[in-house]
Amino acid sequence: MEQLLQEIKKCTLCKAHLPCEPKPIISVHPNSKILLIGQAPGTKVQNSGIPWTDASGKELRRWLGVTEEQFYDTSLFGIMPMGFCFPGVGKSGDLQPRPECAPLWHHQVLEQLPQVKLIILIGSYAQKYYLKNAFPTLTENVQQFEKFLPTYFPLVHPSPRNKMWQKRNPWFEELIVPNLRAIITDVLST
Repeated sequence: MEQLLQEIKKCTLCKAHLPCEPKPIISVHPNSKILLIGQAPGTKVQNSGIPWTDASGKELRRWLGVTEEQFYDTSLFGIMPMGFCFPGVGKSGDLQPRPECAPLWHHQVLEQLPQVKLIILIGSYAQKYYLKNAFPTLTENVQQFEKFLPTYFPLVHPSPRNKMWQKRNPWFEELIVPNLRAIITDVLST
């Protein structure tokens, strides 16, 4: 695993398409029980080198019902984005993850994670890549999360930009978050 992580951290495959020097962000351990697959690092994460060190991360930890200490314990949670480097900013937020990372690295990382019991797919990019029998919309994937268990749990991205989505979909906080927390508790206790 350590050799693979070093290869990933040296990757410059999409350097010509990035707004800054490549700085691949990934945090996994062979004993990780839960794998979080998000979009791509934002500017704060790109600068810190630590995944989910922003408002989105704080909200995600609340949804999961875990402490910061648990969240950053790689024997509990592995963190791997669809695009490993900050892709830049577009008209309505960050650009989509670079398409090179997932096909090149994900399968290699997953082969090194035999203890993973649950993969949480955060946002539409991860869901489109991994959910072969997905519904037409992210909202439907999240509503029908049980269809993808026990392997996957689809989530909306916890970005502050998605607060309106959450207001339009109160069932998320009432139904999905408690179910997610129960599953997380169960996986972490095994």
